[in-house]
Amino acid sequence: MRPLRVINAVAPVRICDNGGWTDTWFAEHGKVFNIGVYPYVEVQIEVFPRDTLEARVEVYAENYGERFVVTPGGRWHTHPLLSAAIERMGVPDSVAVRVSVFSEMPAGASTGTSAAVAVALIGALDRLTPGRLTPHQVAYTAHAVETEMLGRQSGIQDQLCAAYGGINFIEMHRYPFASVSQIFVPNAVWWELERRLVLIFLGRTHDSSEVHLRVIRELEGAGPGDARLEALRRAAERARDAVYAGDFAALGRAMIENTEAQATLHPALVSADAWRVIEIARAHGALGWKVNGAGGEGGSVTLLCGDLSHVKRAMIRAIETELPHCRAIPIHLSRFGLRVWESVDGRAL
Repeated sequence: MRPLRVINAVAPVRICDNGGWTDTWFAEHGKVFNIGVYPYVEVQIEVFPRDTLEARVEVYAENYGERFVVTPGGRWHTHPLLSAAIERMGVPDSVAVRVSVFSEMPAGASTGTSAAVAVALIGALDRLTPGRLTPHQVAYTAHAVETEMLGRQSGIQDQLCAAYGGINFIEMHRYPFASVSQIFVPNAVWWELERRLVLIFLGRTHDSSEVHLRVIRELEGAGPGDARLEALRRAAERARDAVYAGDFAALGRAMIENTEAQATLHPALVSADAWRVIEIARAHGALGWKVNGAGGEGGSVTLLCGDLSHVKRAMIRAIETELPHCRAIPIHLSRFGLRVWESVDGRAL
């Protein structure tokens, strides 16, 4: 049976998050520089008349090959983030929906993929009801799903980057309230930055449990003025200034400063695999490196390469040869953040 409507939504993921850890409740205030990139998260909602499907809400988590039903007011056993977002937004009583979610970004890559999933899903569900949430409101709704409904630890930067896309400087004045300043640069700077950036997936799903809880407990006791948090905030400012100046050497230094500041929070936040990737990158003339997200085992590293593309490719080959479980993931800078549109009878609306 053909659907009445098909709603599409996409949202980018996040890399190179200088200042991460300062966008949290225990930091109280923070500054984060980050970059939205593709491959993005895709959500598609097929809308049918109410009584034509066996279940009102069917979900297909395509990356996992899993299909499940979401019952309003029910328990969130399977993919709780998806179920909670649907519960938060609701589905009009007059329709039934099939929701599919997909991304080419590996799960657990520390690129804010779960936040991008929530942003794209909430943006798509918002299309079902009168009125429209702004991108900022979508980001904060996604954050509320994680923190209020699921009780998870979550900063604010991932959701905001997914909603806005592009290159961002986020100032959190008082958790969780923040402003987003998008960094606009000439095309030549944008293209050169895109050419120089490499994302290396470390081959294992990011595990943030015990080490992160230990860091949170320590920072909670130290307070928002802790010198380690201040170092992270400064790294975000320096990354912003470097991109505005088109100074890639300065951007690389800011990335290195941030990774070193991460390591002072806990040595395990920069894993042995991440250090080896960094060593290989340094040997190939890379200008900078940033362990993505909060750090820890698994996840990914952003590398900022030098002037020559053939050297960049040789670096990638060296990493993938010495560390066969690691791989480079092709990325492109996102010109846009959350995008939502729909089609009816083969026509885009």
